[in-house]
Amino acid sequence: MFIYKGIALPYPSDNLVLDLVLLIIFLGLEILRIFYGWKGNLCERSLALCVSLFILFPCAALAVYYLLLQTFVLRLEFLLSAILLCFYSLEFLLGILAISAFSRSKVY
Repeated sequence: MFIYKGIALPYPSDNLVLDLVLLIIFLGLEILRIFYGWKGNLCERSLALCVSLFILFPCAALAVYYLLLQTFVLRLEFLLSAILLCFYSLEFLLGILAISAFSRSKVY
């Protein structure tokens, strides 16, 4: 979508660079969040899940940025970001439940 916006829309180059840099940061945070959530769930470790939920907040902030604050917001981007925020809220609730379940269980 950034390629389309860069070609078809009068996108200022500074804003395009900012949006692309934030997208790369978003990618790195998402990789970390998914890795720690995956490892915490497989190993039933509440610390890794807490790290995953902690990384969820900057990811949600970047999703809100792409939902509302970027230079040009396409309808498809708006829809995808809104769905992403719904999944983030569901993940937060399920993560809290998993952390409480993993904290109560006894590891032998």
